Amino acid sequence: MVSLLKNAPDNLRNIAIIAHVDHGKTTLVDAMLKQTGDSRATQNLGELIMDNNPLERERGITILSKNTSVNYKNTKINIIDTPGHADFSGEVERVINMTDGCLLVIDAADGPMPQTRYVLKKALEKGLRPIVVINKIDSPNARIEFAVEGVNDLFLDLATEPEQLDFPILYASARDGYSQNDLLTKTTDMNALFDAILNFVPAPSGDLEAPFQMLVTSLAYDNHLGQIAIGRISRGQLARGDLVSQLRFGEVLKTDKTAHVFTFEGLERIEIDVAGVGEIVAMSGFDHVAIGDTLTDSEYPDTLPPIILDEPTVRMTFGVNSSPFTGLEGSLGTSREIRARLEKELQTNVSLKIHDGESADEFVVSGRGELHLAILIETMRREGYELEVSKPQAIIKLVDGVNLEPYETLLIDTREDFIGILTENLSSRLAEMTNMEADGQGNILMTFEIPTRGLIGFNSFFAKASKGQGVMSSVFDEFKPLVGAITDSRSGVLVASQPGVCVPYGISNAQGRGQTFIDPGQPVYEGMIVGSNSRQDDIDINICKEKKLTNVRAAGSDDAVRLTPPLLMSLEESLDYISIDELVEITPKKIRLRKKVLPLIERRKLARSSRF
Repeated sequence: MVSLLKNAPDNLRNIAIIAHVDHGKTTLVDAMLKQTGDSRATQNLGELIMDNNPLERERGITILSKNTSVNYKNTKINIIDTPGHADFSGEVERVINMTDGCLLVIDAADGPMPQTRYVLKKALEKGLRPIVVINKIDSPNARIEFAVEGVNDLFLDLATEPEQLDFPILYASARDGYSQNDLLTKTTDMNALFDAILNFVPAPSGDLEAPFQMLVTSLAYDNHLGQIAIGRISRGQLARGDLVSQLRFGEVLKTDKTAHVFTFEGLERIEIDVAGVGEIVAMSGFDHVAIGDTLTDSEYPDTLPPIILDEPTVRMTFGVNSSPFTGLEGSLGTSREIRARLEKELQTNVSLKIHDGESADEFVVSGRGELHLAILIETMRREGYELEVSKPQAIIKLVDGVNLEPYETLLIDTREDFIGILTENLSSRLAEMTNMEADGQGNILMTFEIPTRGLIGFNSFFAKASKGQGVMSSVFDEFKPLVGAITDSRSGVLVASQPGVCVPYGISNAQGRGQTFIDPGQPVYEGMIVGSNSRQDDIDINICKEKKLTNVRAAGSDDAVRLTPPLLMSLEESLDYISIDELVEITPKKIRLRKKVLPLIERRKLARSSRF
């Protein structure tokens, strides 16, 4: 074990890497680690070292913020890699509390995007010193002058102090591992970036001799050590065995000895004897600590300001699986087990909110967006949980007698051929175009202001309408008065009228009405959605119906039935597809669509009663 008191604030820097999704944050961290760390420790780790979560690897995005550090010119640089997707911006809001500066990474082709504006605004509000990194300058599509001009406009719009307009701009290719101060000076390493961090990011401030105080900003768990609290020491120093008090809303919850103290060295957590002010540490000894708690010297229990996050914008209902297949494919599914799992998620997922539903078997879960909640559902599914979830809905709040709804800024980058179909669909979703730019080569960049309820379900439509030749992204803007109604343009569905095992003959009959979602041999139950109807109304169909055997045969009647391959939807596509009277049944093995009311007779009674 070692002491970090030698790392006085003068040779310590704390930075966060922030950017829009896919602009190269994690690749930049990879390059910084590989060029400053032990080559033997990093040479076999490949790319995207920090994205070690399986879902992050599969989707190519950062979901959880992560801590690491590098050493350069006798200075330790603590680095926090943050998510770039707007749905996980709560991670960014809480971790920037630990830093004094940030690297704002901008794609040389895209320039500043909606999430770029959002994260920069939060960083400037916290008083962080930004360093702009124009990344991917080696890309054939790079528009470096355009990106720099966009950055300058963004800072002019967001800066509240003259000092915030004094920022360095570096040019880099994180993939190839080099950065440079200008476009004329060619380099082969990241030294220009490291020097900029040392020169422009201030060292941590604080009194090393004052009583210990730290705000818990993140949590981890170890099977041997239990709950681990992560944060930056705002004053004093922390040593193993120190008597520390845990405070929440000014109240002392627990006073105990610190069991272990760790710091981040490269990709590892290293146990140390003592750490001083400004250092980002992990400590054990408090099993029920939460993000936002203050840990202080037991003799001076005073609270730090809590972490303030933006409100959730989307909610869904999680419930116990009530289908006839409940318990067949999942090992965890009772209301007690689901509640315990959601409460555990609240400990680390601070932008999530959970409330009781209309019954004891339902929970209303609110988050930053569809993807935010979909990642939680997929994580639970892989852990063995089975549950049913409703269609995502925008959160409407009442302020001074006025209903307010969340609005988002939507950016669409696609081909000019798809302008008509996209704008027509978005206008029906109450979207307003605020800007449109063409590059003269057939590409178009459109900006819209759209209510969140209009954006729900648009992602699937966009992928089909643009034929995969486009990218869309959105970020929360503000709450505005609720106006207008959005009509559901989805066609009807094919609903199984009988339980059983679907057969090729029954599927063939169903495909005469629309597109099917299931393969032959798959068990179904009454009320399960098995396909989409080509018309607006729902049709109940017996997909398990077999061909009757007779003595009469026509030419070719016994030939094998030829079926169209089914449409298999992902979890996000399923959530986008369902209507308000439908649910998604999620188990570790299957994702099924179903009606909320399963029996056909009850659904017909409900439809008749709703007419009067």
